[in-house]
Amino acid sequence: MIVIHHLNNSRSQRVLWLLEELGVPYEVRRYERLKTLAAPPELKAVHPLGKSPVLTDGALTLAETGAIVTYIAQTYGGGRFQPREDSADWWRMQHFLHHAEGSAMPPLFMKLVFASIPSQAPALIRPVARALMKGVDAQFLKPRLADLLDYWDTALAATGWFAGPEPTLADVMMSFPLEAAGSRVGFDDRRHLPAFVERIHARPAYRQALQRGGPYAYA
Repeated sequence: MIVIHHLNNSRSQRVLWLLEELGVPYEVRRYERLKTLAAPPELKAVHPLGKSPVLTDGALTLAETGAIVTYIAQTYGGGRFQPREDSADWWRMQHFLHHAEGSAMPPLFMKLVFASIPSQAPALIRPVARALMKGVDAQFLKPRLADLLDYWDTALAATGWFAGPEPTLADVMMSFPLEAAGSRVGFDDRRHLPAFVERIHARPAYRQALQRGGPYAYA
């Protein structure tokens, strides 16, 4: 039995979605974030980095979402949620599978961290911290996030999915960056991005995953 060590409001929600889509039996072990939003120390008993998601399947313990969804698809998927390996869509899927964490999430995470810095600074320097973070956001983060949003919107224009005419692992991986971007940045007039989020949220497997995983701020 697969066990997913699941942290609330985290990347692990998309792993539950994939398992529901594939109809693979699994168990959820839930962990709640601390007031600092960090993962609880109990997760370090599962994996030394103490982060989520972590998959255990028999003797195997596996961290990192991209590795986990690849393992699930190759071990239990039977070719589902993947294009043919001799197709261009296969490589598009591979690209977005890695892009989701390699290029998409770092600026979104920085956006979250920088927004919290002024409120955590001592009162005397809070105005300076606020002005500094505002400048970093305007000059560094906003242009990079705008480029990412434009890139994703263009990638979705042809079929509504990231790697071909049907949903794949690329869409599973990209679901969290798009949900986070919609919450932290907004989509402005990019119409394909909100349509993608609405489309995945309407899927029965996605809704079932929410029931299994518990409260999730981005849905």
